[in-house]
Amino acid sequence: MDAVVLREFGAPDVLKMESISDPVTRSGWVTVRPKAAALNWHDILVRQGKYSSPLPHVPGADGAGTRADTGEAVLVLPSLWWGDREAAPGPRWEILGDHHSGTYAELVRVPEDCIAPKPRGLTWEQAAALPLVGLTTYRALFTRGRLRAGENLLVLGAGGGVATMAVMLASAVGANVTVTSSSISKIAQAQELGAANGVLYDDPGWPEAARRLSSDGRGFDLVLDSVGTWSQSIAALRPGGRVVVLGASRSELATLDVRQFYFGQYELIGTTMGSPGDFAGLLTLLDTETVPPVPISAVFPLAEAAAAHQYLEQGSGFGKVVLSHG
Repeated sequence: MDAVVLREFGAPDVLKMESISDPVTRSGWVTVRPKAAALNWHDILVRQGKYSSPLPHVPGADGAGTRADTGEAVLVLPSLWWGDREAAPGPRWEILGDHHSGTYAELVRVPEDCIAPKPRGLTWEQAAALPLVGLTTYRALFTRGRLRAGENLLVLGAGGGVATMAVMLASAVGANVTVTSSSISKIAQAQELGAANGVLYDDPGWPEAARRLSSDGRGFDLVLDSVGTWSQSIAALRPGGRVVVLGASRSELATLDVRQFYFGQYELIGTTMGSPGDFAGLLTLLDTETVPPVPISAVFPLAEAAAAHQYLEQGSGFGKVVLSHG
């Protein structure tokens, strides 16, 4: 089969199309023929060697395609071996494309409980863009963040995949959504998807400006922080509010005012990815509420995975970057 292969860690140009052996079938596993594979920032980190993936390696967590045995249209759940506790993954848990060959290939093999029917009405590109970002965001908002209708939600970094999905899911259940961005145009695009308003985070006073935009002006019940700016996120909360942390794209270290934190009765909640139960919850929500498809920023042929990675790293797009398998 043809696949995008990583033989050394580094810049986007280390991704090369090659012909490699087909995955070996085994009991309890399913082989899928991807029609499309979506990129995630996680793929960039894999390419850079942050997860010590074995070399040579085929990256890619997200995908949608057909089962090789039945022809059924399916999504690939990229959360492998979650375990039997919903509170946190077990010791064997990993993300598809970390150490197990991923979706940047004509064939991918996954455990049978890691596939689900493709939602009706989605293109292959839209379907491929859903699993990782949808699963991660659903767990962050609802399983961990306990978001309810009528609450005020602040989403950091409009334009990214998680932020975009968060706006759509939260708006669908009746939350009041505000976003941050470095771009007026990205705030406007988020408003088209359901956000009420937004602030520019390059202004040092943005947490207070955001608080004033909450429905009662007292701040946010929940902040979704995928960038790592914990102190600013907490500053945007109302008393008793919650920050769900699921990324560190801008900062990997944070300093908190401890007294401010406990006097504010705040919660700081970590999360990443999600369980099969979270995935089922996401698909039920999509089936019962009106949620638009994941916006697609750009589509590249599979052979141009290096160019797709470069585009993603530039950060200029709004929505997901997808590889089409043709």
